[in-house]
Amino acid sequence: MLGVCCLGFDAWSLPGRDVFSRGRAFRACLLVSFLTLAVQAEDKPAPVIQPAPIQLRPEWLKPPNTYPAPGFESPGVKALFYDGLPWKGKPTRVFAWYGAPQTEAGKKAPAMVLVHGGGGTAFAEWVQLWVQRGYAALAMDTCGCVAGGDHGSRPRHDAGGPPGWGGFDQVDWPLEDQWSCHAIGAVILGHSLIRSFPEVDAARVGITGVSWGGYLVCIVSGLDTRFKFAVPVYGCGYLGDNSTWLPDFKKMGPERSAKWLRCWDPSVYLKQTTVPLLWVTGTNDFAYPMDSLQKSYRSTQGAHTLCIKLRMPHGHGGPGENPPEIHAFADNLLRGGKPLAKILPPSRGREGQGEGQAQAVFQSEVPVVKAELCFTKDQGPWPERKWDAVPATLDAAAGKISAAVPLGARVYYLNLTDQRGLVVSSEHIEVPGEK
Repeated sequence: MLGVCCLGFDAWSLPGRDVFSRGRAFRACLLVSFLTLAVQAEDKPAPVIQPAPIQLRPEWLKPPNTYPAPGFESPGVKALFYDGLPWKGKPTRVFAWYGAPQTEAGKKAPAMVLVHGGGGTAFAEWVQLWVQRGYAALAMDTCGCVAGGDHGSRPRHDAGGPPGWGGFDQVDWPLEDQWSCHAIGAVILGHSLIRSFPEVDAARVGITGVSWGGYLVCIVSGLDTRFKFAVPVYGCGYLGDNSTWLPDFKKMGPERSAKWLRCWDPSVYLKQTTVPLLWVTGTNDFAYPMDSLQKSYRSTQGAHTLCIKLRMPHGHGGPGENPPEIHAFADNLLRGGKPLAKILPPSRGREGQGEGQAQAVFQSEVPVVKAELCFTKDQGPWPERKWDAVPATLDAAAGKISAAVPLGARVYYLNLTDQRGLVVSSEHIEVPGEK
């Protein structure tokens, strides 16, 4: 059986489904190219990819058996159970909500797989949101629970697998009994299930997940190549380099934390990812900071697009489930809609009087109406830094943007907003201080 180590730890700080959260060196840094967004990697020798500890098993690609889930009702969607992975030698079932839109005769709908985060469960409202958009959607529970209860205290069911959000201590368990194995298995089996429904176009399925769900999406994107795209919200890899879980790794000790990271840090799997990714997050995310995020999106083999908003709150509901950029990204790749803007490899930066000039070139099928330079003068922990934004010069006809980088800025990046109000971001630049 596919084996994995555990990542079950809840880091969401608020309950419920609402909002959870110079000199020479300076000049040299500003002469560095302003990094690229949403483009394929430049031609370069193919990286040597070491096999990930976990590989996809053929049985995960087959649709699991399904069972009724009596007592769970929500308008326009239905509840069900499907077979999960065995736990401690016993069979398990995964709770899920599923919905599909009305389609014309002979036509099939695109679909979305929805992965909840820490303290959450399968949310019917999330499925309903995508059904209203014309998509089939499936949201599964990844912690052996069913719908109901409150944040962090969801009701378990008798056939549930291992509980999540508290399992760093599971690193020494048999691999097949750990939460990570079951969570990833639940997601991939859920994908196999939704693809099997006659009303679903199996060639048009995407995935998104929030926080720990975004973490799972990162891993799954490197394992399940059937997805057409993936959208991790907040979640990323390189958690041992920087994340809210550094104290947990320290508590585990170097040997056990290295074991966990070797098995289950998403960075191991992102190196295998080839599908397009949209990364959605905020500048001050408490759990997944921007330095680890950058290492993550630079690790993949496919195209990536960034949407980094100032102080974006952390949570399910509107913040994590409903950024309009996710809808547009899906519509572009699954329904032929207009794509998000792309920031292309920039021209060389130039120096000014005490300031640097950030320049970039972009392409957009939808008119771009706003450009900003986002920056912080602070150092220290990423969640605690104060961010500001200043207007950038936008030459829409030429597809060019430029902005003076304020003196003292330590990190900066560009944001573009198109006529639909959709935001895309460049990679961020860190400016080193004087030695």
